[in-house]
Amino acid sequence: MPEENKQQSKRLRVAVIGAGGWGYQHARAFWSRKDTQLAAIVGRTAQRTQERADAFQVPWYLDIREMLEKEKPDFVSVCLPAQHTFEATMTVIEAGIPLMSEKPLAYRLEEARELTARAEEKKLFYAIDFNQRYSIPCLKAKQDIDAGRLGRPVFAHWRFGHGWDTQLLDHPYLNLIEAQCHGLDLLEHLCGPIRSCMAEMTDNGGRNSYSSFTLSLRFENGAVGSFLATLDANEHNRLSQLIEIGGTDGRILIEDNVRSYTFQATESEIAETWQAGFFEDGLRSFGHNLDRHLDALIPALLAGQEPTVPARRGLRALELAYAAIESFQTGRRIEVKAD
Repeated sequence: MPEENKQQSKRLRVAVIGAGGWGYQHARAFWSRKDTQLAAIVGRTAQRTQERADAFQVPWYLDIREMLEKEKPDFVSVCLPAQHTFEATMTVIEAGIPLMSEKPLAYRLEEARELTARAEEKKLFYAIDFNQRYSIPCLKAKQDIDAGRLGRPVFAHWRFGHGWDTQLLDHPYLNLIEAQCHGLDLLEHLCGPIRSCMAEMTDNGGRNSYSSFTLSLRFENGAVGSFLATLDANEHNRLSQLIEIGGTDGRILIEDNVRSYTFQATESEIAETWQAGFFEDGLRSFGHNLDRHLDALIPALLAGQEPTVPARRGLRALELAYAAIESFQTGRRIEVKAD
């Protein structure tokens, strides 16, 4: 890490709330940009927060209101565990400061609705970091789909299997809400609104939670989808994550989000594949998905535009998650209204 933060006029002063793993990624990303200046770290425990702040040579706080009053940041990034994020996020919203929240937006649907409604009342810039959209493979998939290369959508499949130490979080639908909001958002981002879903779940993993589940999906455009996700696997497995999208004119395959992207036309024996070069570490770094998101988000903020991924997309993912929960609990297919 360089000894001094870069100096540049008119840089956004950014405070990061959260001193955990993803709080570090946000601090690193804002600290390294030429258009932002990391202004402060807010955490929940003194030692960890001070260590993080000292690493970036910025002030640290345990109280959000005190930080807002003293540092007067232009932008705030909220990176707390989502079971504990409502009060912190609402404090920033009520202060009228533009913000971004890590996913998920909240665990309780009514809290997510209250947060987004209040921000919209105040006409506040409020983003969510669905950073998987910004991997190179997902950017290429969106580009090909928007260009019409896929043709009429027919099917989509999401599979994500990894292990996770869930001791810090306790919820019966932890995997669905905490981790797989990424998949619910990304499938809608690439394939359009989901119209209905039906769910099966199991707690056979012994985590006191429905740690593995599958969804059957129908999209507004008539395509069908399948969704399989588990916390009862090994993230070191090859193809821990797989996204497959088929259309009348071609097929898209994304492996492990950042590993590779393949497009193959329906009538072709030849597939086109992208993967990062030997020295292109940043292109295959999951953490750098955040940097690519900020490359789009910060210019939008400075231009007075909407966030590239607005917080209401986090609300939408939570609505889909609760539709899946209702389906599992009732044994019925649940219709989901589009935005």
